[in-house]
This record gives sequence, structure tokens and C-alpha cells, in this order.
Amino acid sequence: MKSCFGYIRVSTQKQGEGASLEAQKDAIQAFASRHDLQIINWFEEKETAAKSGRPVFNRMLRLLERGKATGLVIHKIDRSARNLKDWAIISELSDKGVGVYFATETLDFQSRGGRLTADIQAVIAADFIRNLREETKKGLNARLKQGLYPFRAPIGYLDTGRGNAKVPCPKTAPLIARLFALYVSGEHSLRSLQHEADRIGLRNLRGGKISLHGIETILRNPFYCGIIEIRRTGQIYNGIHQPLIDAATFRQVEEVKAGRAGKKVTRHNHLYRGLFRCGLCNGPLSPERQKGRVYYRCHCSTCETTTVREDVLEATIQQHLDHLTLDPDDAAILKKQILAWTDNPERHQWSASLQLRINQARQRLERLTDLLIDGAITQDAHDRRRKSITLELGELTQKLQNENEDSLAASNIEKFLELVTSLSLLYKSAKPAEKRLFVENCFSNRTLARKKLVLEPLNWLHGLKNPLCVSFGDPQRDTSRTFNPHKMFEGYERMLSIFKKEEEPEQPVTRKKGVPAWKSNLKNPKENS
Repeated sequence: MKSCFGYIRVSTQKQGEGASLEAQKDAIQAFASRHDLQIINWFEEKETAAKSGRPVFNRMLRLLERGKATGLVIHKIDRSARNLKDWAIISELSDKGVGVYFATETLDFQSRGGRLTADIQAVIAADFIRNLREETKKGLNARLKQGLYPFRAPIGYLDTGRGNAKVPCPKTAPLIARLFALYVSGEHSLRSLQHEADRIGLRNLRGGKISLHGIETILRNPFYCGIIEIRRTGQIYNGIHQPLIDAATFRQVEEVKAGRAGKKVTRHNHLYRGLFRCGLCNGPLSPERQKGRVYYRCHCSTCETTTVREDVLEATIQQHLDHLTLDPDDAAILKKQILAWTDNPERHQWSASLQLRINQARQRLERLTDLLIDGAITQDAHDRRRKSITLELGELTQKLQNENEDSLAASNIEKFLELVTSLSLLYKSAKPAEKRLFVENCFSNRTLARKKLVLEPLNWLHGLKNPLCVSFGDPQRDTSRTFNPHKMFEGYERMLSIFKKEEEPEQPVTRKKGVPAWKSNLKNPKENS
């Protein structure tokens, strides 16, 4: 009786849960009993044969080469190999004296005619896989062009069946949005964000804690802002699923990840860390604690900028906010001008401007393809620019949608005026993390040159008082020709979001022996909110 190995295979783990493997084993045992063969060992594999490199298959071949068995019984040809490389290895076994048998094929593998028939069937099996791969790719590309994601839903979304868009998960979608908001705030590194995800109960698709790599994968996935990116090919598609964040937030996350926001978590968590730079050498001002006070110092040895105390920085910021804060009379005038502008036909110029910028972005996308075809840019450069323009296009489209929904509604105007009449007071009562957001969202060009501190208001604040005291054109006009409330409204939404967070009870920081303070703060809701 000839000793043989039995090899059975299915393409996926799910198929292995059915009766296919048992049916193959029964057929092989029946064939072995009819031909006086003994199966001394079974090799079971749950992996596709379209590609070479199957671990169980390779281990079986090594044992056959060592003479552990004199034959091999397989259910049928396509169970052995669906690629010509593995089929060539099986064909060589017969040349080495190993008997190769197929339980359901009526062919003699030892004869020339039988080998030829088997080779033809192997080629057909390989061609079937090639055709199946092409048809699968064609179907996937068709779904992607429709804005559908044909793969497993990422964390925060639920699968709703084939041909349907992913829907936000009621349990995890708000937690994903919170992670993005926390990272954009600049108060968290990836490590501290991992601790925060664990604290709020966010879990991976298997129900376990999210790893550091998992946090990074979430933050770099544009699916959450409505864009489908196939990372293996770099292709970008516009999804039809409901986004959890807007494109502007995702762009801010990319800027923070690119390192333009400084360290997120430090040992002492100084108030203005990473927010100010030297006006002479453009180097960062690093905080140091000396004799109970915090100093911000330029560490370039040849730079004339020395140090500035943190309390001096805070007093200067307070003075600038006092100057920018409107009194009730000015706020009433500004409100009158905004309402007059909303009824002015020139208002539609803003929508026309947004539409023009959207059209220009679409034209740049079309030119990118031409540049790639002409060889002017590489595939990697094309994919990076396409992703950047697509995010910009999504941001502009969202602004136009907000404009069409009347972003200058009475409620928004009241919120805006309430903010600009209480800037200084809100800053005084804000927590340290909120003060950092104030500085980031109110001032640009934050520099210190020698002893001179420069704080330049951002666009949404810069034009606040100009419409109140400068007029252009016909004196009978109710508003300035350059007056545009949208430019003031563009930046204040993030300011409002500072105070929309749910207040959590403050908990004392319990510092264990040998544990740095910044690690103790990781689980403190006050610091992580």
C-alpha cells in the first residue's frame, strides 16, 4: 500500500466553516480505498491559490522532497493551484518519482496525454482567476465611482449591505468626532489621545483597545470627512456617506501631524508652549521655569531676542483682546450693518466668488490628469496634489452650502455679536487649554523681536472695527464697499466650539510615586477635554 499525503483547500476562512473541506476529504478517502492508497497525513489550508506562497502547501512540498510520503492525493486540479508557478512545482513532483493523483479527475498523470490534459486544465484555472480578478476590480471601481465604499466600514460607521452607503454608528461616531476635535486642539499627542480613546470607551472592530497605530490610522483617513482614498493606489473618490467631520478639520489635523503645531504633551504643560516664535531668527520660544516663574526663551546663541515672562505675555494678550472687544454701542452699529448687508444684492457676490473658486479647483483637478499623462509630474506627486485639491474642494463646497442655507441667520448674528462683545471677559475666565485656543484662533504672526511682542489679529477679528469707523464711496450707503460679514464669520465658529463642550467635573490629579506629572494628567478630564 502506497503512503500518500492528502491536501484539501478552500479559498477563505468563511468557506472553511462549511462542509467543503469534509466533502473533499471524503472524496479523497474513497479514491484512496479504490486505488490501494493510504493517507498518512492531512494538510488543510484556508487560503486562495491564486498567488504562490501558501504556508501549508509549501510545508507539504518540503516533506515530500524529504521522502516522508511517496504520493499526493488532491480533490481536483483547481484545489492544488490556480497559478502556473505552483502548478509547475506539482508537475515536477511526478518527475521526482512522487505519485500525483486527483480524486475527481479521470486522467493518468503518469502518462504524456494525462499530463497534457492536466496542464490544459491548470491553464484554464489560472485564466479563470485572472478574469475573476479583472471583473472584481471592475465592480469595485464602479462602486467607488458611485461614491460607495465596497470594503469593511471603518470604526465609527456601520455596514448596511451591498450597494448601500455606510452609515454613522450611533455609539462610536460621536467618539470619533471627539478624537479629531481633541487632536486639532493641540493638547494631545498620539499617545495621550490613545489614553483618551480608552477612557471614553472607544474600541476597535474586534472590541479591544485601540492601538497607537490604530489612532494614527483614524486620524489620517479622509473617509471621515466624506472622501474615499484607496491608499494602495492613491486614488481619490467623493463618497456619498455622511461625514463625521468637515474638510477644514481634517486639513487642520494634517497640519498638526506634519509637525507645525509643536509638542502636544510636555512634562510641565506650560500655557503658551509652541505658540510664539522669535521675530528675528524665526526659532521657537521654549518655556523654562526659573525661580518660580515661567520664561519663554529663544535658544539661538547669536539671536538678540532674550526672554519674556509668561505673565507679561498674558497681560499683552489681554490688552489686545480689550482693544478688539466691541462695546454695546459699536455692536449695535455692526449688527445694523450686517442686517443691511444681508438685504443688499451685492451679497450674492460672495456666493459667486465661492462658486468661482470651486470651478477653479475642479479645473486644477482636470489639469492634474493631463500633467500626469504628459509625464510632467510623478504618480506620487499627482496623488498628493489630487488629495489636497479634493479636500479644498470639499471645504469650499461646504461653505457654499452654508451660504445657501443662510449662514447669516439671526441666531448666528447674535452669537457672533455676543462673542465679540465679551472677548476679554471670556479669556479671563477661560481654562488654560481654552486660553491656548483663544490665542491660536485670534492671533497670527505671534512673534517676539528683542523685547517687542507682536500679535496680529486674524482676518475675522481684523475687520471688526474698520466697518465702524471707515466708509468708502457714496456717503448715503448703509455699508462699506469692502464690508463682508462672511470674512468675519469664517473664523469665529471654532471660537464658539470652545464653549460648546460639555462640562465635566474636575478631578484632582493623583500623582503616583515615580510617575511624571504629565502622565498623571492623561486621565484627568479637565486636561483632556
